[in-house]
Amino acid sequence: MTTAEVLGVGVTLLGVCGTLYTLLAAYFTGGFARRTAGTAASFPSVTVMKPLHGAEPALAWSLETFFLQDYRGPVQFVFGVQDKADPAVAVVEDLRKRHPHADAVLVCEARRHGSNPKISNLMGMAAAAKHDVLVLSDSDIAVAPDYLRKLMAALEPADVGAVTCAYTGWAAAGFASRLTAMGVTYQFLANVITGVTLGLARPCFGSTIAIKASVLTEIGGFQAFAAVLADDYAIGDAVRAKGYRVVIPGFAVRHACGEASLGDWFRHELRWMRTIRTVDPAGHWGSVVTYAFPLALLGTILAGFTVFSLAALAAAVVARALLKWQIDRTFGASGGPLWLLPVRDVLSFGIFLMSLFGRAVVWQDEHLRVGGGGALIG
Repeated sequence: MTTAEVLGVGVTLLGVCGTLYTLLAAYFTGGFARRTAGTAASFPSVTVMKPLHGAEPALAWSLETFFLQDYRGPVQFVFGVQDKADPAVAVVEDLRKRHPHADAVLVCEARRHGSNPKISNLMGMAAAAKHDVLVLSDSDIAVAPDYLRKLMAALEPADVGAVTCAYTGWAAAGFASRLTAMGVTYQFLANVITGVTLGLARPCFGSTIAIKASVLTEIGGFQAFAAVLADDYAIGDAVRAKGYRVVIPGFAVRHACGEASLGDWFRHELRWMRTIRTVDPAGHWGSVVTYAFPLALLGTILAGFTVFSLAALAAAVVARALLKWQIDRTFGASGGPLWLLPVRDVLSFGIFLMSLFGRAVVWQDEHLRVGGGGALIG
């Protein structure tokens, strides 16, 4: 056998491992939906904090889902921008007119607090929050009417310090955003469910962090994360370090993917993967096994299209299709068409290889570097 053929066999075997992993993820997905938070015994006053930057695709629709909550307790909305000319301001003002009885405020704080733009925004918004329970949520997240009820039920036990939510992706801006949505739904979400089920991952997501104000104070407030890239992950770690649990209920919110071009998609995906690498280097390198189809395809090419490699490639395709079907059925939403999934997998595998090297990221039009411990350097 030639060197290429030997390498092909090795990569094909790695692809077979990836196929087994994919089937395991499909099985675990069904069990994840059975993780329930129970029913809330009380309905505490809640402040929902939404840091904004620009008029993203579907921003108005995503934000309005928070105004439509079926929740008995008082709810305050705090929206934050760092520039009065930000297009998101007009979106918020229109929503306030459409929901005149909602307790909603808009904060504009131009002063910069640290290198993390989202945390800087939250620090400017913090003084306007008036309730004892805070729900931090990224601007591109849409939720169901029972969202707050489920969150408060999960947050109720005394040993729970924070509640976070998994999320699916949906395309809000064309083909590039479709690639992101499929990556979120059929790669990232599947990995989260598998990691959490096996006890190998302890995530915390910017999609939702419900936290008591007292716990936030215990972990140092927002300022403790002002120079950290993976602020959501760091908040979860800090909560656990104080002896609390971080709970992930068995439902998913929706992330509106707004990448308007392939360049936007590439920069976002690379930043996301390099973020994961900074917080969990070993896990990121190990995640190579999750790319079942690209590995099987590469192995097939290197091995010379043998019967074994072709069978492994076919098995990878079937496993990925099964996982897609299971996720779509479990969460009631599709990230994209089946025919595009192999293409998306190959492209993301290429970015994964790039993410293993280098520290440069682009975030909200700012060019930054990731320093030691995940610190952001301007």
